[in-house]
Amino acid sequence: MKRISILGSTGSIGTQALDIIDHNREELRVAALSCARRLDQLREQIRRFSPEAVCVAAEDDAKALQQEFPDIEVYWGMQGLVSIASMEGCDIVLNSLLGMQGLEPTLAAAKAGRDIAFANKETLVAGGELVMKTVRENGVALLPVDSEHSAIFQSLQGSTDCPIRRILLTASGGPFRGFTREQLEEVTLEQALKHPNWSMGAKITIDSASMMNKGLEVIEARWLFDVPLEKIQIVVHPQSVLHSAVEFMDGSVIGQMGNPDMRVPIAYAFSYPRRLAMSGSMQPLDLFGYPGGLSFERADEEVFRTIHLAYEASRRGGTYPVVLNGANEALVAAFLHRRIRFCEIQQLLEAILEEHQPLHEPDLETILAADEQARRAAEEMIEKI
Repeated sequence: MKRISILGSTGSIGTQALDIIDHNREELRVAALSCARRLDQLREQIRRFSPEAVCVAAEDDAKALQQEFPDIEVYWGMQGLVSIASMEGCDIVLNSLLGMQGLEPTLAAAKAGRDIAFANKETLVAGGELVMKTVRENGVALLPVDSEHSAIFQSLQGSTDCPIRRILLTASGGPFRGFTREQLEEVTLEQALKHPNWSMGAKITIDSASMMNKGLEVIEARWLFDVPLEKIQIVVHPQSVLHSAVEFMDGSVIGQMGNPDMRVPIAYAFSYPRRLAMSGSMQPLDLFGYPGGLSFERADEEVFRTIHLAYEASRRGGTYPVVLNGANEALVAAFLHRRIRFCEIQQLLEAILEEHQPLHEPDLETILAADEQARRAAEEMIEKI
């Protein structure tokens, strides 16, 4: 029986994780849940899964929930997230929080010896060196939940001592695959929120549309699999059937295929090294269902400059990736509120990175300060516009 704490239980990843637990109650159990503001949904989850503890964003909400559910521990804020990430009686922490708020709970979970199912790429982008050091020192497993990184992880099983020629990191291309830079100038919010293959939250959907999501995943892969950037190649694969692959030095390419369904990588992280029998709602892959075949293209880094920016920020190191991530979060939020245009996300991001004065080998305090600085810089540029 594995006891799981879910950080972000009312989001897309969190609700799918609970669906997996619900269908595998003989092997999986909820230890703790967290959400920000969706309290009615959290109440339903509490009644259904009987966690020992929950965490919410606001103190007033925590007090109200404590009165309603006196038999469980109710926490709030960042310290609450740290508490349920490191609590006794938890075997694995699913971190599906949005953005930088996942960094401190991840470090707390690792220091407490908890394995981590990881769906919070921003944490590794901003704090990769610190996170991986903490994971190694405490001997915990960091199990990827992103479909691409799970596919790479699965492709490496049984081949960990084999030299890698390159990682083939697939991308759907998003809704604007094939667009020119001029066409990106006319993109609307409604268009950017319509992903062709995946159902995701608003922020990650916009990142997918701008290809920043793939840039962040390159940095994440660098840390997770300890490979140099030049060995990570983005491959646009519109059908999203091959979720990623690894090419070894003998020319063999091993990849993981399946329908676009996030429950597969979530379940594998929960059950590793075993595989769970999935519920009847899981559709088997129909290789004959693609009459046009499966196709692969190079990513257009001239149009989607975010890819170049991610590679460059990772090469420069230090606080550059922190600023890349923090500024992008602020700019995406501004676009979602119709304060800037879609094309201005990458334009302003490039300007912010050019002005940044980096610090190297950052600790947690330095990372958080650089993140705040990046968000201020983004806001200042947005105000000028």
